[in-house]
Amino acid sequence: AHPEIKAISFTGSTRAGKEIASVAAPMFKKISLELGGKNPAIIFPDFDWDTMMNTVIQSSFANQGQICLCGSRLLIHASIYEKFKKAFVERAAQLTVGDPLDKGSKQGAIVSKMHFDKVLQCIATAKEEGGTILLGGHALKGSGRCENGLFIAPTIIEGLGPTCKTNMEEIFGPVVTLQSFEDEADALAKANCSDYGLAASIWTQDLTRAHRMAAQVHNGIVWVNCWLLRDLRTPFGGFKNSGIGREGGWDALKFFTEQKNICIALGSTH
Repeated sequence: AHPEIKAISFTGSTRAGKEIASVAAPMFKKISLELGGKNPAIIFPDFDWDTMMNTVIQSSFANQGQICLCGSRLLIHASIYEKFKKAFVERAAQLTVGDPLDKGSKQGAIVSKMHFDKVLQCIATAKEEGGTILLGGHALKGSGRCENGLFIAPTIIEGLGPTCKTNMEEIFGPVVTLQSFEDEADALAKANCSDYGLAASIWTQDLTRAHRMAAQVHNGIVWVNCWLLRDLRTPFGGFKNSGIGREGGWDALKFFTEQKNICIALGSTH
């Protein structure tokens, strides 16, 4: 609210972004908000299986899912759903949870006790909504210097509809849901059934399909057959409740500067 602050660039929760916007807007401050996400990973049958599986495991559970760009809603074509589910659960079960300084650890602790409790409550809500816990769903006890650490097992849930609370609200933890889809239209309907629109990943070897899907998903960042790749010269930001404005490249330069028109008369103005 300080009058000398002319612009605000914020990365954080949608709730905090709304608070900032409510204060900044009446003062006509420029704001750029990179907020939450409930990002879909759309998986078609035609892809490189090993590359996809390695990347989707990472995009689901990197940093305990505490990255706004993590893919927390996995949409899998019906023809490969059971195969994918079996392989994905097996791979996630191999993730070692523990001391982040231990080279063998693949997943560390939740950032705070408050957030730890929130994630566990979200898992409880998923059960209440009728979800089936395929893996995890509980806290884990740390050891050594991390005996009081706030650890949660990688959690995979299926059996929930696209509009349930679990699939609509950002959890920001090691929790993902699985849904099947029949065709592109079904995949798009489920992918876009969200108040968020930060990022999406699409897995297919069909370049025409990739372009078609990328153009229609309601997300500001779309990765095809990859995740978390970024050129800092390109715009970065989301649609809908995932924020306003763009970071990176010319968009960032324009935000952190202000255009001015200076007109100088050279000689007589008559």
